[in-house]
Order: sequence, then C-alpha cells, then structure tokens
Amino acid sequence: MASASAETGFFWPVRVYYEDTDAGGVVYYANYLKFFERARTERLRALGFEQDAIRSEFGVLFAVRSVQVDYLKPARFNDALKVTASLRDVKRVSVTFEQAIRRAGGDQETLCTAQVRVVCLSDRDLRPAPIPDHLLERIKHVV
Repeated sequence: MASASAETGFFWPVRVYYEDTDAGGVVYYANYLKFFERARTERLRALGFEQDAIRSEFGVLFAVRSVQVDYLKPARFNDALKVTASLRDVKRVSVTFEQAIRRAGGDQETLCTAQVRVVCLSDRDLRPAPIPDHLLERIKHVV
C-alpha cells in the first residue's frame, strides 16, 4: 500500500526478495530500476490514473526516455525499503521524476537515487504526443 508523510512525500514499500539479489545477497543493479518503475506507476495510480486506462481512453502511453542513477550503498536480501517518486519537472510531452530508495525504519539510509524522464507517446506510432490535458493539470498541481 502506498504511503505518504510530511517528511518524505510519496513512497512505495518494497521488500527485497532472494530473486532480486546476486550470488552475494546484494540487490542486482538493474533491479533498482524495477523498484523505481513500481513507485512511478503507483504514484500515477495515487493521482487517480491507471496506465492501461490512459492508453485505452487517450491512445497514449508513457516510456522511459532517460535515467540517471547513483548507487550509494547496497540493499540486501530481506531488506525493507521505501521507494520515493517525486514529480520534479513537467512539460507538455514529458515528466521528470526524482526518486530514491531508502531503508525503511530507523535511519532511513539512502541507498540509491535516480532522475527518470518519461515521455508520452502515441500508442499507434510510438511518436511523442501531448500528455492529456486533465492528467497534465493534475500532475502540475502536485509539482
């Protein structure tokens, strides 16, 4: 279940499973991207938007255009994590998220940060398309 607080804003809880780790029990680097993806999807859901409904109703979808990731400390098997997804920059066809993965509980140590830019594309030809107006306004209101 998504959660929010005044200190951290939106976050999505994730538990590190064995399948997320390498032979040393450390989260495999590419799996952080999956955790970030889940939090972005849940962030849109918390705003009242389901990605499949956006596609069927408006004929658009979102795709990652660029990612900048900083791996700071390892997450390990069975860690409880908080994955944030803050909306930082909204343009007519793109949204930039600022994201972080922190340990849940005590010190909430930051393990990984990312800036992820997603673009809105037509589902017919996968070319850039404007974000639907009501979604764009709702997103701008959050930023």
